[in-house]
Amino acid sequence: QVQLVESGGGSVQAGGSLRLSCAASGRTFSYYAMGWFRQAPGKEREFVASISPSGPSGSNTYYAASVKGRFTISRDNAKNMVYLQMNNLKPEDTAVYYCAAPPFGAVAGTWPGPGGMRDWGKGTLVTVSS
Repeated sequence: QVQLVESGGGSVQAGGSLRLSCAASGRTFSYYAMGWFRQAPGKEREFVASISPSGPSGSNTYYAASVKGRFTISRDNAKNMVYLQMNNLKPEDTAVYYCAAPPFGAVAGTWPGPGGMRDWGKGTLVTVSS
């Protein structure tokens, strides 16, 4: 099992930026795909971005269509950290953002939903005002 702790949420105006961080502990971090999900009030939790384990040419990244081109997921294996850089934020990005880790061997991709994840952080709130 891995413990995940998110940070970096806050309130910004539309067009602004935030960087979310996820600190992971409890297993060999670099071997696992990692991801971010979000849940807006009254809505289901949805996929935002994922990143593959690091390989010789780096990591592969995947994004939901709604954030592609605005959000960037990255990882620092030396620090056991995953990041989500969010630019050009929109009011519809308002949600609680969760860091998530799937079981070992899971492939990064545009995951269809939260069901395949094994470990979750408690979330960090992002509020974007118009």
